[in-house]
Amino acid sequence: MIEATVLDYGVGNLHSLAKALERSGARVRVTAEPRDLAAAACVVLPGVGSAGRVMAQIAPAAEALRAKLESGVPALGVCVGMQVLFEECEEGNARGLGLFPGVVRRLEAPVLPNIGWCPVSHDGGPLFESIRRREDFYFVHSYAAPPAGAIATADCGGLFAAAIRTGNVFGVQFHPEKSSAAGLALLRNFVKFAESAA
Repeated sequence: MIEATVLDYGVGNLHSLAKALERSGARVRVTAEPRDLAAAACVVLPGVGSAGRVMAQIAPAAEALRAKLESGVPALGVCVGMQVLFEECEEGNARGLGLFPGVVRRLEAPVLPNIGWCPVSHDGGPLFESIRRREDFYFVHSYAAPPAGAIATADCGGLFAAAIRTGNVFGVQFHPEKSSAAGLALLRNFVKFAESAA
């Protein structure tokens, strides 16, 4: 059973995400200590909050975190945890970790934040194994990454990246922990992937 190290940077939806990961077969360790990254077998960056605030909170550990993610450790960024994987975020004029190219921009949707269920179209990769090619997931966000290179997309005021991947690092703009059976299936798929990659 793999241990998922969930980073606590003061803005995440920690409790429900940690419980959902446990239900998906992982042991969970929640930590705010950058030194805990060194031994992490799997990293989760939780959602909810502002990209600018997240980057300010993790600034002392940003280089170590980027190096850890580039080393091949399995990782999952959720909502704002996905957004900070990009080079820049308009929200808070934040520099991200830079694992993905591009800028996370404000949605053009008529009502923000975009809250609720939205269909996600995906490529059928390991994160979405056994999940319908067009499945509803639950979103709460006002900013989103460009769709270029995404493994899944959604449309709310324009097409955007709903999920991304580079190597063993994944990000999802939606909240799997709030997305009922499909969300739990996705987390189980991530845990399964992480165990095979560890």
